[in-house]
Amino acid sequence: MIKSTLKFVAAIVLFASCNQFEKAPSGMMYKISHGSGNEKLLVQGQFVKINIEYRLKTKDSVLSSTFGFIPAYLPVDTARLGKYSFTEIMMKCRKGDKIEFNLSVDTLVKMNALQLNDVFKTGEVVIGKVEILNVFAQESQVSEDYKKEQTAEKDKEVKAIEAYLAKNNIKAVKSPEGVFVVVKEPGDVKAKIDSTKAVSVFYKGYTFKGETFDTNIKPNDPAAKPYEVNLGLGSVIPGWEIGLLYFNKGAKGTIYVPAMLAYGPQANGPIKAYENLAFDIEIFDVNPKKQVIAMPSQMAGLPQGN
Repeated sequence: MIKSTLKFVAAIVLFASCNQFEKAPSGMMYKISHGSGNEKLLVQGQFVKINIEYRLKTKDSVLSSTFGFIPAYLPVDTARLGKYSFTEIMMKCRKGDKIEFNLSVDTLVKMNALQLNDVFKTGEVVIGKVEILNVFAQESQVSEDYKKEQTAEKDKEVKAIEAYLAKNNIKAVKSPEGVFVVVKEPGDVKAKIDSTKAVSVFYKGYTFKGETFDTNIKPNDPAAKPYEVNLGLGSVIPGWEIGLLYFNKGAKGTIYVPAMLAYGPQANGPIKAYENLAFDIEIFDVNPKKQVIAMPSQMAGLPQGN
């Protein structure tokens, strides 16, 4: 009976010790859950492929996450290990390991890493988790793997758009790149848009939930002006560069854009990261002459290209 009790107590102590958080030199609390144990520790010069997520402890709301999307890639550089960051303890990790860590908002404010606002309030804690998916020896391997992840993400988004169109009985033309176009009014077929044209566009951008994030279509505003797009210069999202080629002067329709041909992983105002977008389009004019035109401030939904 005594031996059984001692074994039970020992098991509890072992379980508790495995689940205890440790304190990094900066004061960050963390815990590493090791994978198979057969992998070697990370070393200088390698590159890691990780999933990472940050959320608020009190609201249990996700601030950002790569889980289910394109992972992040980081170089292993012992000279640039972060302070009060999961990278601080990276050299203790291996492929397959998982890291949990807690960050005090008050400490981050003292470090000038962020400012207090409606999201980050005093006393709040940011909970993070990291999963080390793979380790690469060369940067070329990272580049090759990243391209595969980009392709897989876009394929997933295209399938989601196809499902949306099918559900809503919308017939659209699919471009080779994965942009879907519905031309409702053909316009003037003699004034076709191509990559050498400057195009004047009235538009309404909205999410697949029907939430409008930007528009210059204002029926009751005589001062409303079309947006000028110089095609072929990368001044708008790729989805527009591709989709507008299916229209003529005077045409009306809709463009459905996968996130990877819009903002991709970058949130932009009301537009979330990896969000597929739709644009109702009215082509006001097509001009063969290119002119340098400033980006208007209202185009929150159409960033300049890289």
